[in-house]
Amino acid sequence: MNALADPVPQQSIAEQDLRFDARNPRLADDDGASQDDLLQRLWRDFAVDELALSIAANGYFPHEPLFATREGDGLTVIEGNRRLAAVRLLRHPQLRRLVGATDLPRINKRQVRELEYLPVVVGPREGVWQYVGFKHVNGPQSWRSHSKAQYIGWVHNELGVSLEDIASQIGDKHRTVRRLYRALMALDQAEAAGVFQVEDRARKQFAFSHLYTGLDYKGFESYLGIKPDRSFRPKPVPKRNVTQLGQLLVWLYGSRSREEEPLIKSQNPDLRRLDDVLQTKDGTAALERGLGLSVSHEISRGDDTLFREALLGARQSLQEARGKLLTGYEGERDLKQVAEDIVTLAESIDDEMLAAQKSKREQARRVRRDGRRKTATARKR
Repeated sequence: MNALADPVPQQSIAEQDLRFDARNPRLADDDGASQDDLLQRLWRDFAVDELALSIAANGYFPHEPLFATREGDGLTVIEGNRRLAAVRLLRHPQLRRLVGATDLPRINKRQVRELEYLPVVVGPREGVWQYVGFKHVNGPQSWRSHSKAQYIGWVHNELGVSLEDIASQIGDKHRTVRRLYRALMALDQAEAAGVFQVEDRARKQFAFSHLYTGLDYKGFESYLGIKPDRSFRPKPVPKRNVTQLGQLLVWLYGSRSREEEPLIKSQNPDLRRLDDVLQTKDGTAALERGLGLSVSHEISRGDDTLFREALLGARQSLQEARGKLLTGYEGERDLKQVAEDIVTLAESIDDEMLAAQKSKREQARRVRRDGRRKTATARKR
């Protein structure tokens, strides 16, 4: 069955015969949970109240069928769990009390009867993946990135659909499918190896985009030892670098058990700064010693770069000060003393730079002289 190219007619199925889907990517943490647990999760996290208010006012639109599959002895809703939750809460006052939905309007008996049966398209779970993927991965009702990745992982790993076909079917033109899949596989690899657990992260919000964005950066690739052309697979990180993967994830997300806060406070600029650090041995070593992102970033840039920037910055500041002198200086002695200190400091730096130049020239002469001696000795032999 192809839900887009070869749709099956929808049926009218009793609301009470439908079940929430614990395998839905947005409900993945509740796999194996009861129907009441899933209803509470939907109510708590997914704005079911907005749908319920719309359905109470306008009824259920028949052109928005649920998609369900026969599993076990019932029908599991693959697409439309929020709509099913809204209808269920409107029809059953005891469920409103269960989830604390005290503000929902009460509907009359006629409305209760009208919502008894819902439009449903029934077919195998693998038959509707394109529809769900377009709608929630690259379409108008987008899931969060971690949910998207879980869905892509299921379609690729369990249904055997290639990443290229998934991208083609849902209209992905930006490598989103491949990047999400690789990040999810890296995360799963870390959890399976016991080097990181998502539930142990320091903050409630899980910024999955840090990982799938960072894995495109050279520093991340170098630190993990991954190759772009061989990393879109179930275990993208070489076994010898799995410990580094765990450490990287702690830098991204922190760890409650280790009482470590994430280094990434905001994706811009922290993620790029982390990438800069991971591209140098000195910066990476500093980070691994726990020196923090700011200090490690300074170390990674090298003294030559920092000296150049400091010197150019000082010149720029002095030029700005000179431009404000006529209107900004009124003879204050402390400012005159600052200027004299700057002159002294500049002369000292200039002297040291001249000494450094002389030392380097002398060193170069010694190297050339030693080279000539070695050449002459070799000729005599």
